[in-house]
Amino acid sequence: MVPVDLPARFWPFADRFVAAADIVVDRPRGSAHPRFPELVYPLDYGYLDGTRAIDGDGVDLWRGSLPEPRVTGVLASMDLSKRDAELKLLLGCTEAEMAEIDAFHNQAGFIAGLLVVRPDGV
Repeated sequence: MVPVDLPARFWPFADRFVAAADIVVDRPRGSAHPRFPELVYPLDYGYLDGTRAIDGDGVDLWRGSLPEPRVTGVLASMDLSKRDAELKLLLGCTEAEMAEIDAFHNQAGFIAGLLVVRPDGV
């Protein structure tokens, strides 16, 4: 059972997590995926320096166009080719940008993503 206050606690916690790290964009908007060149990144994609995700690298992050450095959503992804699962943070993304990210993670048959959008007013 999920505690009632969990969502209210999660989003500010995510904002503090991002604020405590430097953002490294290693795949700018419009660049091709290194292993699958047909997959083109619709937004800046990178990671939080000094953090660690399940794959041992920094926590992945999509950066949108909103100026406020606020986590606007998260995307849980599973990759059958790499046999891994990760949580990717969406920073400053509009609804349209989050839809693009969701589509990016669900276009190939070997990867699937589940988008969780921060509710308004949190």
